[in-house]
Amino acid sequence: MIDSEIKFLADKVHVHKWPQDTPIWGDSIQKKIDDSINKKTTQKQIVITGEIILIENTQFVSLKKIGVSIPFFKDECTLIFEAQFENLFAHVHITKKLGNYLELFNQLMSWKNSILSE
Repeated sequence: MIDSEIKFLADKVHVHKWPQDTPIWGDSIQKKIDDSINKKTTQKQIVITGEIILIENTQFVSLKKIGVSIPFFKDECTLIFEAQFENLFAHVHITKKLGNYLELFNQLMSWKNSILSE
């Protein structure tokens, strides 16, 4: 397990209910996610510590199906995962564009490999 944390500002984050057979999100939860993450136009603070990902002020735990990629023809790094927050289930897409996206990709791959090997 990596002892240090990974911190960065994401250019785009999208959180949605997943899988489809999990409990429906109430309107207040959807509004909270939309206002603080999905529809927020400024960069979002991401902090990854062990098996917890904090996006702005929302904590995601019970991480599953973690993927890290650099899409063809784009100068960006994308982290995708399934997780739980407030006892609800979500699918999360985090994109970091330009800047240190290659360094971030390497950090995220090391982190992913460390938590999935346990």
